Amino acid sequence: MEVWIFGNPDLPEDALPITLLPRLRKRFPKHYFVLKDPLDEWEMPSRLVMIDTVKGLKSVRVFSSLDEFEATPRVSMHDYDLNTQLRFLDKLGKLPEFQIVGVPDHLSPDQALEQVAGELEKIA
Repeated sequence: MEVWIFGNPDLPEDALPITLLPRLRKRFPKHYFVLKDPLDEWEMPSRLVMIDTVKGLKSVRVFSSLDEFEATPRVSMHDYDLNTQLRFLDKLGKLPEFQIVGVPDHLSPDQALEQVAGELEKIA
């Protein structure tokens, strides 16, 4: 299974999924983890599994609908995030079935790894 990882290593509140990347690769050697940028052009798979920081969560949670997210304000291109990109792809009819493993920014790496791993086992 291919899993896309999002985040910003320069922002501590958005870096947790990226810091998990080496440990996820070790724990799930049969999965292919890819660091992605929401501003890049993507070749879309038939099924999309992503891991990203989601503000306001108490624990890791899986989302499968864009309706589960609030729209975020966009003042500049710096505000163009994964949610915005997915909504754009949906509008174009190019968004496949997806799951986003949402990671709260307040978890320790150990807590996040265990919770993310549990959700990936259910998805796979």
